[in-house]
Amino acid sequence: MDKNSKNIQLQYEGFLKTPFLWHGKGVLDLQQFENQLIKTTSFSSTITQKLRLGKLVERFVSSELQQDSSIKILAENIQIQEEKRTLGELDCILLKDKKPIHLEIIYKFYLHDKTIGNSEIEYWIGPNRRDSLIQKLNKLKNKQLPLLYSNQCKPYLEELNLATEKVEQQVYFKAQLFVPFNDLKNEFPSINNNCICGFYINSKELNQFKDCKFHIPNKHNWLVEPHVNINWLNFEEYSNRLEIYIEEENAPLCWLKKSNGELFKFFVTWW
Repeated sequence: MDKNSKNIQLQYEGFLKTPFLWHGKGVLDLQQFENQLIKTTSFSSTITQKLRLGKLVERFVSSELQQDSSIKILAENIQIQEEKRTLGELDCILLKDKKPIHLEIIYKFYLHDKTIGNSEIEYWIGPNRRDSLIQKLNKLKNKQLPLLYSNQCKPYLEELNLATEKVEQQVYFKAQLFVPFNDLKNEFPSINNNCICGFYINSKELNQFKDCKFHIPNKHNWLVEPHVNINWLNFEEYSNRLEIYIEEENAPLCWLKKSNGELFKFFVTWW
């Protein structure tokens, strides 16, 4: 297996292990897709071009769904257009036990910040504060899911021999959540706490980890569970590399290895 295939395999395994952000009906009454445990964790498709992380995840979901004999994928990435303008995209239309489902696929990284918003669900924001969980949920509820019921979508459904009112809408929403270092043992309402997979700290607080080793994975490897089989950086090397991210107001996801061998995933924030 070449290095690229090995990386993709680790990314796929990390993706599979990421829990759903909630089960059943969640916030804003959005129904989470539930599927059986899959039989194999090996990713057999080939990915040649450089995909954005979101597109890579869609390929992973597709691969996972294809292993379930109760599921038949009818169409993926359907661009809904009006004349020459793209109104939006339906991620996936499938049959599960012969029942049609429109599935929107989301995989996100959120940090818990109590200085933003007024409710628990509003505290989850993107690492660079440019997006948030509540924004994404509202976009799903008010823009992405209603697209199915638009006049422009009808021809696409007719091609698949589907009547709009028969199609159920669900979301496939997985997330990795990060909380302040001192809150790691806390419980958080409204979300599946199994999604909490690490902490975040400001770059100025890093000195407490002077004796540790570090790694800054690329964006696709944000999916990967930390492992020891990499070239670790000492504190000084790491600090120098980190400076570039912080200056560009970019919060990177990092791995940390303590002297006792314990591994952590964490974000370093510039804000």
